[in-house]
Amino acid sequence: MAAKIGDHAVVLGGSIGGLLAARVLSDAYGRVTVIDRDDLTGAGADVRRSVPWAVHIHALLERGRQIIEELFPGFVDDMLALDVPVGDYGTTCHYYFNGRMLAETETGMACVAANRPVLEHFLRTRVAALPGVVLREGTDITGLRASAGNGRITGVTVRPHGDGEGDGAGAAETIEADLVVDATGRASRTPRWLEELGYAPPPEEKVHMDLTYTTMDFTGPLPDDPLGEDIALVPTATPAFPRGAIFARLADRYALTLTGINGDRAPTDREGFLAYAKTLPIPQVHAAVRDAEQRAPAGSFRFPASVRRRYERLRRFPAGYLVIGDAACVFNPVYAQGMTVAALGASVLARHLDAAGGPRADAYFRDLARATDAPWSMSAAADLGYPQVRGRRTVATRMANVFMPRVQAAAAHDPVVARKFIRTISLIDPPQGLMKPSVIGRVLFGPGARSRSEVPANAPAAFR
Repeated sequence: MAAKIGDHAVVLGGSIGGLLAARVLSDAYGRVTVIDRDDLTGAGADVRRSVPWAVHIHALLERGRQIIEELFPGFVDDMLALDVPVGDYGTTCHYYFNGRMLAETETGMACVAANRPVLEHFLRTRVAALPGVVLREGTDITGLRASAGNGRITGVTVRPHGDGEGDGAGAAETIEADLVVDATGRASRTPRWLEELGYAPPPEEKVHMDLTYTTMDFTGPLPDDPLGEDIALVPTATPAFPRGAIFARLADRYALTLTGINGDRAPTDREGFLAYAKTLPIPQVHAAVRDAEQRAPAGSFRFPASVRRRYERLRRFPAGYLVIGDAACVFNPVYAQGMTVAALGASVLARHLDAAGGPRADAYFRDLARATDAPWSMSAAADLGYPQVRGRRTVATRMANVFMPRVQAAAAHDPVVARKFIRTISLIDPPQGLMKPSVIGRVLFGPGARSRSEVPANAPAAFR
């Protein structure tokens, strides 16, 4: 983009969504300031205080990897230089549904096994090096500044943390901006700020699954290693097998995340954690870690509900203000969509940075909603397949909950279906692609169709 459309853009939040937003804004504004309460430049690749869930395994889907590679050329090479495992999604990441592994198939899509702090540190380093970009750390965001009549957001009010020489925070100040982007994540205060300015808050959709995920790290090499040079085993939870896991090889360790819904949760003590792992529908995970050296205490995090804020449905919205990432839509993390949808949001934002006076909120939010529709519908439908999960069940949701188990079962026998399924959950292909006649035929009449409703022989007794 040759000409700048404004002097100063401010991004609220320095996590994945905020850093990607700052990258695209740097092409359109003379200055970009990223504001965050945490210590950003000194954090390195450590877990930040305000993102405690970063200790758990995170996955970057292929569409997210593509966008990051476009914004930061050489991304995969940089990850390889950090000893981050990289492999093909269809041959090094082994997905299991109801105890059956998807057929191995080359997909041409790169699984980059970088944990969340490593990825954030990479993005922070690259963004901070951009001309005109400043990371304003250790600073609380206290509110918005608006023009007379509240028709436009003109900046934000902030209060720096104390300087370390005494108690208390620094002096409050106002930062003026042509555009403010809220990337503060699931705790976004935008709905409240809108009401304070005389606007309606956005309608919300929620899916209440009451998920808990618990992670324990292990030091390699493992006494019983089922991965070798592969990256992950992923026994995905289903209504028939409601406990799931991700067992992954990272740059410097192995990690196992155990999941449970509707209040079910893995214990954090080693004995209880291993007992929970033993109930998974595949025995390889428990065998891999039962005698492994534990690296650190287990961490547990509760996720009560997925929440989608429908900003595109608002009739009025102030100019000079946008929302991105988890601040707009937060997903059940077991589907690994959050970082990739944040990247999709950055792509949407980039497309709207060519208008005089800055992007229009109504057009931006409509396009953001279109980019969010597919991942939201897939994750919501999967969660609503559990009878106890609360949320709105549409006809499309019920149809998906009948058809998708058949797709997953077919993918255990048919590499063609497996490849199509992986491309869909990686947000490369739309879900509608699974409904093409050529795919339906393989799902309904392909190899092993008659045995797909049976419980696998290796399933633990608890699931028979």
